[in-house]
Amino acid sequence: MCKFNVIEKLKNLGFSVNAIEKLSVFRENLLIYNKKHNFIAKSTENDIWRRHILDCAQIIRFFDNKVHDISDFGSGAGFPGLILSIFDEKNKFHVKLYEKSPIKRDFLRFISDKIGLKIEIKGNVYEETINTDLIVCRAFKKLNQIMKISREIVKTPHNLIILKGKNAQLEINNVSLGKNYRYKLEDSITEHDSKIIMIEAKK
Repeated sequence: MCKFNVIEKLKNLGFSVNAIEKLSVFRENLLIYNKKHNFIAKSTENDIWRRHILDCAQIIRFFDNKVHDISDFGSGAGFPGLILSIFDEKNKFHVKLYEKSPIKRDFLRFISDKIGLKIEIKGNVYEETINTDLIVCRAFKKLNQIMKISREIVKTPHNLIILKGKNAQLEINNVSLGKNYRYKLEDSITEHDSKIIMIEAKK
């Protein structure tokens, strides 16, 4: 998928021209930082638009008007939380990026200041009780560990959107979700075998 096709898909998801310009600035700086810190795999540097940006942006199609607070667990270089914040130009929801690495948090602050985002950058997810409508994560932890956080640290009813690879169903089969959790799988638009796990958590 070429950059032009990715841009068209981003526009179809609702990204404005201004938001796409901010994504471009983010991409350029990510490549600079990646030379020293290896935030993303070197093999994906030539495919950032599809492999990382669009991969994260696609979850916007599952949002509804009930989403006000988004918590991105293990944000890393900003995936997917930073991408969601760039999309949200009217500040309809508040995005919190949880990242335990000080180096990555510094990068997130740099990008946030550079392109003018209203995000909250926080440390380890285990350091506080979390109140949120929606948890998002990509390349964070195994599903059983994510569900443990959901049960023990997040104290309000919430949903989870988890970007996973081809083993998504196997991970779900190996986790006891419990009666308060319902899930479904959605297909990724960027990787044929990848899945998006959608979970509703009732407290």
